[in-house]
Amino acid sequence: MFHHASGGRSVLGAAPLAVVLIGVAVFIVGMRSQQEPPQPAAPVLSAPVVTSAARPLPRSVPSRVVIPSVKVSAPLLALGLERDGQLQVPPLTQVERIGWYRLGPTPGERGPALLVGHVDSRTGPGVFYRLGQLKPGQKVSVQRKDGTTATFWVYRIERVAKDKFPSRRVYGDTQRPELRLITCGGNFDTKAGHYLDNLIAYAAM
Repeated sequence: MFHHASGGRSVLGAAPLAVVLIGVAVFIVGMRSQQEPPQPAAPVLSAPVVTSAARPLPRSVPSRVVIPSVKVSAPLLALGLERDGQLQVPPLTQVERIGWYRLGPTPGERGPALLVGHVDSRTGPGVFYRLGQLKPGQKVSVQRKDGTTATFWVYRIERVAKDKFPSRRVYGDTQRPELRLITCGGNFDTKAGHYLDNLIAYAAM
């Protein structure tokens, strides 16, 4: 599940050009399987920021995400908000699917499109089990229902403590089409039943 810290109510804006989170977010998308998921080589891995972005595409619902370097080819599930303002996540019966926040930009539109996935579950690895192996410069393709494919290039990977989630950097509006891919990482807290960190990949089209 995803939880928001108790320091204030979190709100994800419904405007198609921005996804705004107020407060600090704590994302829980892992239940720990038998093996520890891969972690990034460093807490933050960055490449030069892409400066020649492609022209934004019209809105079209995404249908599949393909990331060859970490063996991901997965269908998407549209997510909204829970009654308390928390972001929905794919159910634990569908850990092989990636969730897309449907009230924000679609991948290819201007702004940050948000994709979330489980790292694992009690029964085995989730769709983003290998996200920690992703490196700047690698490709993420998003197939869309209008027949187009939006191609993104990763420019930053970071692992952050959940109580220090970089809300503005993740959800702040951008002048070009971007992606945010989020899952759990770091050490597993057996007492709390979740991972202590989040893995976040940033990509530009």
